Amino acid sequence: MKKIGFDSAKYIRLQSEKIRERIEQFGGKLYLEFGGKLFDDYHASRVLPGFAPDNKIKMLLELKDQAEIVIAINANDIEKNKHRGDLGITYDTDVMRLIDVFRGFGLYVGSIALTQFADQPSAVIFEKRMTALGLRVYRHYVIPNYPSDLRLVVSDDGYGRNDYIETTRSLVVVTAPGPGSGKMATCLSQLYHEHKRGVKAGYAKFETFPIWNLPLKHPVNLAYEAATADLNDVNMIDPFHLEAYGLTTVNYNRDIEIFPVLRTIFERIDGKCPYKSPTDMGVNMVGFSIVDDEACCEASRQEVIRRYFKAACLRRQGLSGGEELHKIELLMSTLGIEPEMHDVVPAALEVAKRTGKPAAAIGLPDGSVVTGRTTDLFGPSSAAMLNALKALAGIDDAVNLISPTVIGTIQTLKTDYMKSQNPRLHTDEMLVALAISAASDENAMRAMQKLGELSGCDVHSTVILSTVDDSVFKRLGMNVTCEPSYEKNNLYHK
Repeated sequence: MKKIGFDSAKYIRLQSEKIRERIEQFGGKLYLEFGGKLFDDYHASRVLPGFAPDNKIKMLLELKDQAEIVIAINANDIEKNKHRGDLGITYDTDVMRLIDVFRGFGLYVGSIALTQFADQPSAVIFEKRMTALGLRVYRHYVIPNYPSDLRLVVSDDGYGRNDYIETTRSLVVVTAPGPGSGKMATCLSQLYHEHKRGVKAGYAKFETFPIWNLPLKHPVNLAYEAATADLNDVNMIDPFHLEAYGLTTVNYNRDIEIFPVLRTIFERIDGKCPYKSPTDMGVNMVGFSIVDDEACCEASRQEVIRRYFKAACLRRQGLSGGEELHKIELLMSTLGIEPEMHDVVPAALEVAKRTGKPAAAIGLPDGSVVTGRTTDLFGPSSAAMLNALKALAGIDDAVNLISPTVIGTIQTLKTDYMKSQNPRLHTDEMLVALAISAASDENAMRAMQKLGELSGCDVHSTVILSTVDDSVFKRLGMNVTCEPSYEKNNLYHK
């Protein structure tokens, strides 16, 4: 069983208290830049076992009556049709998804900030569409030489040219579909407008990682560097905090590099800067809620290995250069870990070596590992999943859960009518066949009812998975890794 290393209840209590304190510090109005994912933070749940993916939403629900949400989206991202890598949807579509999710939790979404607006045709269409849906959209324009030309930035021709976002609550959470959306600029623009109107307001930043009160080379913080290797983020000691307080804290390069500019912007807006360091700006209480440091360290080491395989596969697919992979390899060296330290990796490789065919391995919640190999009926992913469900349900491995007749009918459909060259069942097809069998077979029903227990389990494949198998594993909440190789040497892979 995986050890719990994080106290979610304590975190929700401490975090909501800290935000209330910050609201009061600024006279009752706070713009809170919310970095990372608000409600599906699976990275945090993997490196901090016990952290629920929706912890941040639960924390905001503690402040529900005080909070409203502004979603920022960069007009250039709309024009470029930018996609979220994890969900495969465009940023503009994700704005609508986020609004639906927030409303589903009972949180108030006040408006959309359209940042870097310069009459981009797609952004204009998006604006009209959102307005037609009854949403308020505010334009924030391109400021030349931002943020270096501070005289222009903090003026009526800079922030002052932006639309003033009308807000009604004491806590304004500014979030976005992804990085580079203009969350910080949106907050600072609002501070400028509030000051012009004589309204007291402040700014704070909420980033889960890096965790400021853990050591620089702590595995949790190094796992964050691995997760953002494509952004070239680097954890650093905050020199401003060290100088001001004599205390060593951790931040990351972008916040440290921009702090002198932010300090000057605050001074130009309000005459003084409320913060002495980037760490001061944060309201992150995650570090105080770790209850088993070693459990979090081991979980983080495993996450770095997962990131290694992801980067290696992206390079093999031609979707990334070698820089991301090289950085993660350096992090692994720092941590003293190898890919084979991920339990499912050697198990899958052993089966592949023994059979000469692709294989997969799944780590179960009790620490055991089951494997699957390519057969005439199933691909390795389907075989491994079936074996995992049998193990979880306590069903003997020799028992057939799916009727051969059902399998044969699906194979005929695939090859004779759908013109597939692969008769073996993918995971989605296997699960449909299992569901059909469950209607009349008690063992199949028991196995299907164990699908929920696969959430959080690791799965490793000795070849890069098809999009179908990869999607099914992820929809079940499983952590997928693959060797950076294909089963065949074709140029085109589905």
